[in-house]
Amino acid sequence: MNLLRPLLLCCGLLLGGCTGIPDGIEPVRNFQLDRYLGKWYEIARLDHSFEHGLSDVSARYRLLPDGSIEVLNRGYSAQQQGWKEAIGKALPLGDSGTGSLKVSFFGRFYGGYHIAALDERDYRWSLVVGPSRDYLWILSRERELPPRLRQLLVDKASALGFDTSRLIWVTQERPDA
Repeated sequence: MNLLRPLLLCCGLLLGGCTGIPDGIEPVRNFQLDRYLGKWYEIARLDHSFEHGLSDVSARYRLLPDGSIEVLNRGYSAQQQGWKEAIGKALPLGDSGTGSLKVSFFGRFYGGYHIAALDERDYRWSLVVGPSRDYLWILSRERELPPRLRQLLVDKASALGFDTSRLIWVTQERPDA
């Protein structure tokens, strides 16, 4: 059953227009991929089976020689007493100045990764949405965000139609994260 779950998730994304963006949401413009590369900490998310129960979640984006982006997602499972990792591949969607990527952890099956809000000056935080309003992440270059900024991003997500009462606030306490 463990192998079946990712396959069903992937098929569901595919049939639902997996690289699309929810109605009424526009990805950021003037996006600079080279500034987005590097490590991001997951501050909050809408929970899914592929991240359920994980703490200290991070994502690292690295440009590969062929122009694609390696995505390394990593989180700690207290239940399994160890790290879970997934390596994927991302490609820009549309023009390079738009904050939209398609990301795959399952070969040719891609899902949408759209940056709905971004600290355009310093690239220190971002609000990322998937192909539907079931996918939402608040990311930061630091392990924590100031409470006022957290609330600003929650308010932005709520205004975009996300059920922010379902947000999981991710702990970032492990020194080996």
